[in-house]
Parts: sequence; structure tokens; C-alpha cells
Amino acid sequence: MANFEARTSAGPGRITVTLAGECDLSTREHLTAILLDAVHRAKAVFVDLAGLTFLDSSGVHSLITAHHAAKQRDARVYVINATGAVAVVLELTGLDSLLRAPAEDHRHV
Repeated sequence: MANFEARTSAGPGRITVTLAGECDLSTREHLTAILLDAVHRAKAVFVDLAGLTFLDSSGVHSLITAHHAAKQRDARVYVINATGAVAVVLELTGLDSLLRAPAEDHRHV
């Protein structure tokens, strides 16, 4: 299993899911469950990727699943603080644009 950690914290009107380590097929179900739980608890879910060192198609799938679930609830999922290879994956898949946080909320959470 990959070295992976996901922590959630609640703030005013939002939940932040902070990811660290490597997100791959072995972590997909865990990540999807955490993101869907957050989407059902808040209208805005910020996924902080600053500590994530690897993201493959499994993690991309989890983010898209959460995005669709949020849309059904008139909520939003945003990714923030992506760097390196993780930022490249988001850019190549278009998720950097689809899940971009509004300018006023795009800060380190």
C-alpha cells in the first residue's frame, strides 16, 4: 500500500481535505470515501494537495467522482496548493481549471 494520508478539518462553511504522500489505486477507495463524506457535509470542499507527491488516474477518478457528487448537491470541490508532478497531472487532465478555487478563496488553507 502506498504511503498516503488524508485529514479533514472543518471551517466556516467549508471542509478542507489535506492529502499527503502518494495517491494511487491502493488508496482510491479510501480517498473517494473521504471526499464524498466531505461533499455531503459542506457546500465547499477544498482539497489541499501541498503534501501530495504522486497522483495517478485513480486519484483523478476520485476527484472527478467527488466533483460530480458535489454538483448534484449544488456544492463545489476545489483543489489547491498542487505542485510538481501532481500539478502536471491536474493540468494535463484539465482538473486544474475545472476544480480551480475562486480567487478570494485561493490561499493556503
